[in-house]
Amino acid sequence: MINILDKKNCTGCFACQNICPVEAITMDSDYEGFFYPKINFSKCIKCGKCERICPIIKKKNQNNSDQKIFAYASKTINENVRKKSSSGGIFTEVALFILNNNGVVFGASFDENHNVVHIKIDKKEDLYKLQGSKYVQSHIGNTYKIAKENLDFGKIVLFTGTPCQIAGLYSFLGKEYENLFTQDIVCHGVPSPYVWKKYIEYRESIIKSKVQSVNFRNKKTGWRNYSIIINFKNTKKYTKIFSNDLYGRSFLNNFCLRPSCYSCNFKNKIRESDFTLADFWGIEKIYSKIDDNKGVSLVLINSLKAYKLFQSIKENIEMINVNYDDALKFNKSIIKSAVLNNKRDDFINCVREKGFKNASKKYLKTPFFIKIKKSFKIIYSRIKCLKKR
Repeated sequence: MINILDKKNCTGCFACQNICPVEAITMDSDYEGFFYPKINFSKCIKCGKCERICPIIKKKNQNNSDQKIFAYASKTINENVRKKSSSGGIFTEVALFILNNNGVVFGASFDENHNVVHIKIDKKEDLYKLQGSKYVQSHIGNTYKIAKENLDFGKIVLFTGTPCQIAGLYSFLGKEYENLFTQDIVCHGVPSPYVWKKYIEYRESIIKSKVQSVNFRNKKTGWRNYSIIINFKNTKKYTKIFSNDLYGRSFLNNFCLRPSCYSCNFKNKIRESDFTLADFWGIEKIYSKIDDNKGVSLVLINSLKAYKLFQSIKENIEMINVNYDDALKFNKSIIKSAVLNNKRDDFINCVREKGFKNASKKYLKTPFFIKIKKSFKIIYSRIKCLKKR
């Protein structure tokens, strides 16, 4: 049976909960807000399925290690789509293709309380729910089961998530499906849902109103210097360059990531997904002609199935083949885990004991020289963007 001795050995992928035939496993949050399996021993029949399908225990890649990975710089030709997307709008184009072929799409969405949860959509009108980055660990729930039901029914399924979530899905399914397409992201690490909740409460206490909506990746200040925008029910708005925002700093400086993220088992060139999406950081140094600071995606094609899929949407996107090693230079998160911040535990404990405001005052101060450096970068980026226009 699942026995977690070290929390870095559990990604919270929910595969064990989904596979349990007697529903003896629930995913309960710990004091940091991360979900871990809890077994009801009065229900457990000791079938061992939870252990056998755990992707950490299996540590098995779905793709052939000799398979060539193709890397592309890509963006949609639809400027309205790209404007609303975190980077180049490629997810939207792929999802539209799936939906137009009577398929279904699974991905991360905000619920009514601004928690991040995985959902299924089957209508283009609902695609907006899955668009845009969400810098919080998503609650998978029973979506693996729902995906299997749709696959067995013959539906085309696109399942998107972090690399560990995709590994969890494959482990749960236990076999290949021709009608399944999987997409992971180049993941920095997943922040604590609890820290996110306390941050939201902190912002609401300042504005004196409940949050209406959140956008982590608004491009009004440019793709490279994207902003978080929070709309409140009293019509007020909070906006900040994400790297200057308190929650942004806690995420980017590794104060609140899941323990498994600091030694990720899924940081590999060989991915388990059919294709991988990311921001193509450094594109201005590799292929400047495609860069306009409005968003370019890095696309890694990991399977023949994905290659054929992208051939089907090539009229809707611009794709330029690039050297994988060149892309890797500026996107180290493909293969490298986040570095553990030695004040991580202190920060999360402080959030729990004294609230997000006090924890941020103590741990998230930005040194003055970094503030000056960031200001120059933003000014330079804006000038460059204006010249291109």
